Amino acid sequence: MLELNFSPFTQIKTERLLLRRVTNADAPELLFLRSDETIMKYIDREKLKSLEEAAIFIKTIDEAINNNEKIMWGIALKDKPNNLIGNIGFWRFINQHYRAEIGYMLHPDFWNKGIMQEALLATIDFGFKEIKLHSIEAHINPENIASGNVLEKCGFIREGYFKEDYYLKGKFIDTVVYSLLAK
Repeated sequence: MLELNFSPFTQIKTERLLLRRVTNADAPELLFLRSDETIMKYIDREKLKSLEEAAIFIKTIDEAINNNEKIMWGIALKDKPNNLIGNIGFWRFINQHYRAEIGYMLHPDFWNKGIMQEALLATIDFGFKEIKLHSIEAHINPENIASGNVLEKCGFIREGYFKEDYYLKGKFIDTVVYSLLAK
């Protein structure tokens, strides 16, 4: 069974990126990411409505990290480490099966530049080598072709399509599930 321990918090560096802990100073950027229509179009979650809600979200993530339940990194460019441009993390661990679900989002100014692929590959590597996951899954909206393409570039396989998988905002929403096994 997985024994999660995210203390001390591990930063991840790639060629261009710093994956770091999200702080209260990131609340304005996080509010933008989690409320922007373009970004949230395929992220089937409630949007944040205020800086206060962003601060509460950051506190919730901090508590989950401190309790070894979830982990989320803020994505920043190495040369601008204080400017949050996205986030990525493992949201749902199934410890007895060595499995976790990954989720991510990125500011539109950085789309189509390989940023998310770079962040995803680094996070996958951390998940398999440091957390000791056996498999990683991603649940996406089937209309989010770009996210599916990024997952496939990183080696994920589309495993399932669930019609009307869950109910949100007065309608049932489909889900596509991708999975990647440790090598």
